[in-house]
Amino acid sequence: MSLDGRPLAHRVVGLDHVQLAMPPGAEREAEEFYCGLLGFEVLDKPPALAARGGRWFGAHGGSVQVHLGVEDGFRPARKAHPALAVEGLDELVGRLRVAGRPVRFDGDNPGVRRCYTEDPFGNRIELVDAGS
Repeated sequence: MSLDGRPLAHRVVGLDHVQLAMPPGAEREAEEFYCGLLGFEVLDKPPALAARGGRWFGAHGGSVQVHLGVEDGFRPARKAHPALAVEGLDELVGRLRVAGRPVRFDGDNPGVRRCYTEDPFGNRIELVDAGS
């Protein structure tokens, strides 16, 4: 329903991807984190977009995507963030800690087991236990 009570002729049916920013020339660091730690794969970008730099990452057959775009004057997203549902959250948290990545659990959302980490650029990433 719209705000005026009329039915809408459309509906949102999914989330295609989340885009975060990264500094220029840091694609390798992005791959080390998103592929090496989180388990994503690099996705091919269309040539016109690939020329701009950045990386696209996909997991779960590409149904979960995080795109990193190069941004001059980059500042990390400290509040805005993707929330990734994770099977084997404790294993991932262990890998992140061994790699020196910060991990902070919280109990602010009852019934949801979750923690926060940061990518190499300081972007906030929420990890939600898929079993909770």
